[in-house]
Amino acid sequence: MQTAFQRYIGIDYSGAGTPETRLPGLRVFMSESAPEPICEPQEIRPDPNHPKHNWTRSELAHWLISILSEGPRTFLGIDHGLSFPMEYFNQYQLTGDWISFLKDFNSHWPTDKAGTSVEDIRRGIIGSGKNRQGDSKWRRLCEKRSSAKSVFHFDVPGSVAKSTHAGLPWILKLKQLLGDRLHCWPMEGWDATESAHTLVEGYPSLVSKNYPKENRTPDQHDAYALSRWFQELDANGKLHPLLRPDLTREDLNTASNEGWIFGI
Repeated sequence: MQTAFQRYIGIDYSGAGTPETRLPGLRVFMSESAPEPICEPQEIRPDPNHPKHNWTRSELAHWLISILSEGPRTFLGIDHGLSFPMEYFNQYQLTGDWISFLKDFNSHWPTDKAGTSVEDIRRGIIGSGKNRQGDSKWRRLCEKRSSAKSVFHFDVPGSVAKSTHAGLPWILKLKQLLGDRLHCWPMEGWDATESAHTLVEGYPSLVSKNYPKENRTPDQHDAYALSRWFQELDANGKLHPLLRPDLTREDLNTASNEGWIFGI
């Protein structure tokens, strides 16, 4: 079967430290389409000359920009939120498109700046994000339909709040530099264009138990599971149906702003 994509990347993200901090929780696995239905994902490290080095968020963003600027069509998933609940948009009177939201967020939460951490902004040491925060009771529709925690639920096990607040400025950078070569689903449309790479919000808990963990760390296994799942879905013709979840028109409109977890 002809696959829609040729490359599949799973990213287990981390919001710890600063953009220059090497993070053991930041892991990347990649697989490619192949004649066989299973293509074993391989871990990608930032420097082949230093195989024990972990990624920094800055390195990862620039690597993604480089490989997505050319090369085979790629489907990639990252395990942090790509947008916020409607309560946030209403609270701060954000009426523009998704890119406008990202720019507004980045102006208050400059977590892509050298030496800047999410915790520094939360404490009011850097930026104005302390006065522009959400409420952990605000949940996106996809979070209400799953066990996922709110993107504002900090300081609890399994939270994606810190990684979301650390990662969104880098998503903006990807869009600014890649433009139409990168389709961010579903904020830029529920149907992925035939020529663009596609970025989705991944939720490793959906699939990580489907694969033997072997000798991988939990973070490695989450990234591995996303990459392998994407590849298998595409090989079996089941990827595109998941890009169009069974939602009412009203819920589709809501999720177009809030984002959606792929596979929910």
